[in-house]
Amino acid sequence: MKTSIAHLRQDYQLQSLDIADVDPNPFVQFAKWFEDTIKAEILEPNAMTLSTATPEGKPSSRIVLLKGLEFHHPELQTGGFVFYTNYNSQKGEEMAANPHVSLCFNWLDLQRQVRIEGTVSKVSADISTEYFNSRPKLSRIGAWVSNQSQVVPDRAYLENRFKELSEKYEDTEGVPRPAHWGGYIVKPTLIEFWQGRRSRLHDRICYTKLEGSEEWKIERLAP
Repeated sequence: MKTSIAHLRQDYQLQSLDIADVDPNPFVQFAKWFEDTIKAEILEPNAMTLSTATPEGKPSSRIVLLKGLEFHHPELQTGGFVFYTNYNSQKGEEMAANPHVSLCFNWLDLQRQVRIEGTVSKVSADISTEYFNSRPKLSRIGAWVSNQSQVVPDRAYLENRFKELSEKYEDTEGVPRPAHWGGYIVKPTLIEFWQGRRSRLHDRICYTKLEGSEEWKIERLAP
C-alpha cells in the first residue's frame, strides 16, 4: 500500500505558549527551551538548519551544530548563536558575500520550533582556536582533510589523506587550527518561538529587536 504524503498529519497538544509565559529576553527564553530538550534527551538538540543566500538571493540550506549561546559576550560585544565551519565552504563563501542568514531548530518530540533571522560575522581567531583545541583529535585532523564543498575524486582520496595526517600527528596531541576553519556568530534581529497546538492553531510568539536598541518587541503571530 502506498503512503499518501498529503494525508500525513499530527495533531499537536503537548503544551501551550502565551506572551505572559515567555521571558522578556529571547536568549533567556531560548535557554529555557534548550534545557527542556536536554531533559527530554532529544537526539542532537543543537542541530539547526542554517540558510544562506547569494547576493542575487539564491538560497541554500544545511544542518550545522550550535556550539555556543551568547547572552552578551564581552569580546563579541553582542548576544548570538555560535557555530563553526570551513570558511571556504559554500556556506562560508555565501556568508562572506551576503551576511543575512536564518536558523531553524525543530524539536518534534516537544512539538516546538525556533526560527531566527539575523546577520552573521566571524568570531575572533582566539575564540576559534580555543574551541578547535577542545575538539577530539580526530575531528581536528578531519578539518585539515576536508576541502569542504569541493569536488573530490572518490572516498579513498579522503581516507588516504586522513591516514597521512593521522600519521603526521601520531606522536603529538597538538593539531594546529587551519586558517580556513573557524567560528561565526549569528546576531539575531528576530526570534520566533513556535509551539504546536491542536487543529493547527499553533502558538507563535515573535521577538523583534528594536532598531538602535537592545530592547525587543514581543508579539503573537497568527498560525
